[in-house]
Amino acid sequence: MATPSVLEVRTPALTSISEPLPFFDGTTRLYICYLCPFAQRAWITRNCKGLQDKIELVPIDLKNRPAWYKEKVYPTNKVPSLEHNSKVLGESLDLIRYIDANFEGAPLFPTDPAKREFGEQLISHVDTFTSGIYPTFKGDPIQQTSAAFDYLENALGKFDDGPFFLGQFSLADIAYVSFLERFQIVFSEIFKHDITAGRPKLATWIQVRSSLQSKNIVI
Repeated sequence: MATPSVLEVRTPALTSISEPLPFFDGTTRLYICYLCPFAQRAWITRNCKGLQDKIELVPIDLKNRPAWYKEKVYPTNKVPSLEHNSKVLGESLDLIRYIDANFEGAPLFPTDPAKREFGEQLISHVDTFTSGIYPTFKGDPIQQTSAAFDYLENALGKFDDGPFFLGQFSLADIAYVSFLERFQIVFSEIFKHDITAGRPKLATWIQVRSSLQSKNIVI
């Protein structure tokens, strides 16, 4: 996994008054919103593979989007999307796989069959995990989310060759990391609850994730 040596400068987000870019000119562009957890998946994947000079970040203001983004780039008008080889691809979980498979840099998915199978299970489960957390905020979130966080704790015990889901940091971690960061903050600050209490593996995962953030890898 590549480690950025300098902090990347974040350019202002493009808005409805921003001029269109020279689309399909050979530049590979990753369209994101800085605060969007879905977009952060692709952004993190780019950083982990050391592709800051290969994939240009194009931040979009989702509250004031350029009309040309929907008309000429990505008709669904969502982020993230990736402009590469004269085509545009979307959907964050598809993009992290695409970036890992089609660009240089250390692979972010293991070759070991057992790890690959379990990694695919985790990635397939992430939407169920996140969609199950948000509705609990109107009820008893601590009780209602216990099983969801226990699932992650148990998953982190599957392999013992590292602190991450598949041992080493992988696409499986990237699928969850931006959402878990938000859930940890919400539970701590609003519900006064530590989601890592009684979950030592999740606590270690979050601690190590913070070290990656300090290296400008995780957003």
